Amino acid sequence: MKPLGRHILVEFYGCSAEILNDVPRIESSMLEAAEKAGATIINSVFHHFSPFGVSGVVVIQESHLAIHTWPEYGYAAVDLFTCGYTVNPWVSYASLKTAFQAEHGSAIELNRGQLELLEKTDVDLANMGHTAPRTPPQTKHNRSVWFTDKDENIALSIRHKGDRLFKEKSPYQLVEVFDTYKYGKMLTVDKMVMCSEKDETSYHEMIIHVPMMVNPDVKKVLVIGGGDGGSVREILKHDTVESVTMVEIDEAVVRASREFLPALSYALDDPKLTLIIDDGIEYLKSAPDESFDFIVIDSSDPVGPSVGLFSAAFYDDVFRCLTPTGMMCAQSESPRFNQTAFVDLSHCLQDIFGPQNVHPYLVFIQTYPTGMWSFTYGTKAGIHPVDGLDIEAAERFAKTHDLQYYNSDVHPAAFCLPTFIQKMLVRP
Repeated sequence: MKPLGRHILVEFYGCSAEILNDVPRIESSMLEAAEKAGATIINSVFHHFSPFGVSGVVVIQESHLAIHTWPEYGYAAVDLFTCGYTVNPWVSYASLKTAFQAEHGSAIELNRGQLELLEKTDVDLANMGHTAPRTPPQTKHNRSVWFTDKDENIALSIRHKGDRLFKEKSPYQLVEVFDTYKYGKMLTVDKMVMCSEKDETSYHEMIIHVPMMVNPDVKKVLVIGGGDGGSVREILKHDTVESVTMVEIDEAVVRASREFLPALSYALDDPKLTLIIDDGIEYLKSAPDESFDFIVIDSSDPVGPSVGLFSAAFYDDVFRCLTPTGMMCAQSESPRFNQTAFVDLSHCLQDIFGPQNVHPYLVFIQTYPTGMWSFTYGTKAGIHPVDGLDIEAAERFAKTHDLQYYNSDVHPAAFCLPTFIQKMLVRP
């Protein structure tokens, strides 16, 4: 006699470590395995653990498919449970073995709910608080898949719609675009959030307008990094700018942004922009002295190709390439999430520009771990980022361009550092 359910306990060995650490790929593989078996999908929930491993479950009308992975061992444990005989869990087994590129797998099937051991009882649905529907209920697949930006101690997770819009492993880094529920499309590099449609203005408005509003004579600008185009977009809102040169090392970032983040990247087609796909560090080494009024370091975190953008040698070249009244602004990490990089960069810039000419300031970006982020302003000519501000001009500019974060009140307030950050920056 047939049981109520079939339960297959599965172990996959020799799997691809990269696949077993990839949440969207695992979720899509599990969904495909359920569909191939003829199951009706109700819900899916998947979570990534630090630093390795994924757990998840696909709830089907006929029961569930569950998984936990150990990428460092190339191993996955899978639980396939189906009620009745309309869904074949062995089809799911074969599909997942292929999807995970497993060298081999083992499985054992258990019969659950032996009918000869059970006695069916009459159930009065009316007395249980509901009546049986006359027509089968309509099922809607509810996906719960999360992207996590993390280090060994802190993590920020953002729910997205499951399928990646873009994924490319360039020679430099992994570039991806996700469609999130709360923040729209989101660009990530090496599993770190770069920007999202909903909150990118806080980053791009503050890295550009804070320096530029205290120096209205900027004509020539250099952007190192910034492949999404947001910084260029904000720079070109200033009519005094005659030319912008952007040096981005990774063409994949530019291409992904052009296709999926047009609100950020449209300025990449502006005739004032010269876009160079190259190493910004090498570009600056050969750039002429005093060739730019403003240099923007719009980099990712100090890993991979961005490590050199946090070095003294690089900022020596930044200083050399600035005009006598020139200024620079750099993405300088989070005082909480990456305290060491934040402090080291501030001290590095003080050594080059002079302590009186270096001013860190804060911005709050919801999709970055801790929410608190920083930029650091440096100047050759001693132009103070607050004392030199024309309040009326700043407010007029913010209203004219319908800015979403920057205004004349936020500008000086950004330099009001909490006590713990002030203490953090004191040199021993």
